[in-house]
Amino acid sequence: MGSVLVVLALLAAASPSTAQPVELKDKAGQAFAMAPVAPSGALKASTTRAVKQAVEALYQRRFPSAAVKAIGASGDTRMGWYLYDLLRFASRSDMPTLVTAFEKLMGANFQNASLSAMGDSLLAWNLPAPPGYTQMKQDLFLLIEPRWAPFFADTASTIDWRWVGWGGVFIDDRPDATRGQGCPGGCIPALDQPKTTPASEGGWYPDNATVFGVVINGEARAYPKNIMEVHEMVNDTLGGRQIALPYCTLCRAAQAYFTDRTPGFKPLLRTSGLLSRSNKFMYDLSTWSAVDTSTGEALSGPLRKAQITLPQTTVVTSTWGAWRKAHPQSTIVAQDGGIGRTYPLDPLRGRDNNGPIFPVGDVDPRLPVHEVVLGVTSPKGKPLAFPRAAAQMALKAGEPVTMDGIVVRNSGDGLRAFVAEKEAVSHEAFWFAWSQFKPGTLLWERAR
Repeated sequence: MGSVLVVLALLAAASPSTAQPVELKDKAGQAFAMAPVAPSGALKASTTRAVKQAVEALYQRRFPSAAVKAIGASGDTRMGWYLYDLLRFASRSDMPTLVTAFEKLMGANFQNASLSAMGDSLLAWNLPAPPGYTQMKQDLFLLIEPRWAPFFADTASTIDWRWVGWGGVFIDDRPDATRGQGCPGGCIPALDQPKTTPASEGGWYPDNATVFGVVINGEARAYPKNIMEVHEMVNDTLGGRQIALPYCTLCRAAQAYFTDRTPGFKPLLRTSGLLSRSNKFMYDLSTWSAVDTSTGEALSGPLRKAQITLPQTTVVTSTWGAWRKAHPQSTIVAQDGGIGRTYPLDPLRGRDNNGPIFPVGDVDPRLPVHEVVLGVTSPKGKPLAFPRAAAQMALKAGEPVTMDGIVVRNSGDGLRAFVAEKEAVSHEAFWFAWSQFKPGTLLWERAR
């Protein structure tokens, strides 16, 4: 996604959890300033003029300093979202002007904080968007990538544009991702129908390295984490079914969606280069419909109009050695991905070791933001989270791991969830991601 410094200068956002503590705190445990009051009604004519002037200046490749100052003095705190959007267009010398305007508008001090703190605050405050915000955002974003236009075209879209930002790369709109060709300007390139090898020929991948394992109709396949970190999206056929596996590196969440049996459509998922709530913003190339990565729900375009939600199946996060032992007939994606590419074992080089690099707003303080949990929905429709390390320790000690009708069991050295003897769809994720995408989550705790 580019360097951390570049990323933090770009808008990216995460949804604030609705299950909020009384005192909202950020990912470092610091309390947020009190939320500013948001007005209602139409924008002032002077603010509308400033927005128009800002776009005109950006078309001329000039930073709109005068317009930024005018917006900062407008008193309309809803325009904080727009000022934050402008960060991606600001050079280092432009930053003081923008930060000062943001501070004046919000009545809070950000001069000594990271730029991501501004985004975290907006998300925690959950200020409403200003009137006409989608059009404002479109005017800015299409300056970066004109091919995002279809996502703005659906006026009935359920995309919350406050939470959408740029991840620093461009859209992957290649019709065929089997040959390994890159994207002009750079994208996160999907991998379609990857070549595989039997587990017995998978000695090239270390036994202690991570795989994402999927079993469909008795056919097992392992997707190496290092390959998924490069592609972040695989469209594949397994067990006679068409599936897509998006991997959000920021959330440490690999999910598997069925893409067949959607009457009238043949979805082919790609990565847009955008982010939504610090999660990847994926879309269907065949219809240019945005699809929520965390739920599979179509948010725009023909898939939204058809009310499509892609069904999921379980992804088990395991070491390769344990997965291969548990599933000796498994296949594994070929060492070169079938496209002649070389993959380093650690492509991200510890990028996420120090916490989220994008704004995530207020966080649920019950666990550290990067604690890994197994997420699942109970038979009653309640989101549940089982901390991976604690659950594994309990199972090793012969203790039951169960909550709200869900029973968790070992699978290799990963975890699966069951309702009675029927598997419940589950996957792992960082706690900040699961708890924000699934507000009201019940958290399992080991009996003491």
